[in-house]
Amino acid sequence: MIEMIEIFTYTFFQHALLAGLCASILCGVVGTIVVAKQMSAISGGIAHASFGGIGLGYFFGIDPFLTATAFSLGLAGVAAMLLRTIQERMDTLIAAFWAGGMALGILFISRAPGYAPDLFGYLFGNILMVSGEQVLAMALLTSVTVIIVALCYQELTSVIVDEEFSDVMGIPVSAYICLFLVLIALTVVMLISVVGIILVIALLTLPAAGVRWHSKSLAGMMIAASCVGIGCTFLGIMLSFLFDVPTGAMIILICIAWYALSRAFHYLRGYSKKGSDFANT
Repeated sequence: MIEMIEIFTYTFFQHALLAGLCASILCGVVGTIVVAKQMSAISGGIAHASFGGIGLGYFFGIDPFLTATAFSLGLAGVAAMLLRTIQERMDTLIAAFWAGGMALGILFISRAPGYAPDLFGYLFGNILMVSGEQVLAMALLTSVTVIIVALCYQELTSVIVDEEFSDVMGIPVSAYICLFLVLIALTVVMLISVVGIILVIALLTLPAAGVRWHSKSLAGMMIAASCVGIGCTFLGIMLSFLFDVPTGAMIILICIAWYALSRAFHYLRGYSKKGSDFANT
């Protein structure tokens, strides 16, 4: 018990809790858009393709998170353009992003000068190693994301619910789709340090997916998903410390357990899938 109290006095643990808080709010806001707009697959493609940006960073001797951010934003722009201009099946394009990014990352890292880097942290994350600078970056991104969503809430909701109607009403649908993908790309890069590339899509989608049956509005879904994410992340950090297991994996397992319980509760209560505007996604 004393050890549990003392752990809160360590700087690295405080950074982990703050990073988890920012990640949870980001996942609550952006993850709600991903789930409601059915963009989980393309989010996973961007997440895994970001590994190519990490490889570029090691090859050119630049901070891998900076190159991963630039690479992911570039992919988000390309994806937004392809979504609106070509008829190719998106699952094929997502697979190309997914595999191509990972392949480029492996290629660049293999040719990087010096010793091969330890990629375990990028693939599976380590929230206990998050630096103060990363926490500040996550807090800034979280604040900007919340402000953007608040200012554009009505338009965002319209585009998510009905693109065709939004287009008729004069809302720039293409611009908002691009905004969605940019927010996803930035969130993915921030979450790499928390749970890693392999598990990032689960943290991005599961909290929001678990509350969608019980939410009556997009804002309510975002708030509920953020609260669930905070609970799952905090519990995951504490349990990983108690049992000396990887933090990212523990957070994801708790998110999965939450989703399973929420789905079971929804089923047992006999709720209709059309109970809210965002439940049938």
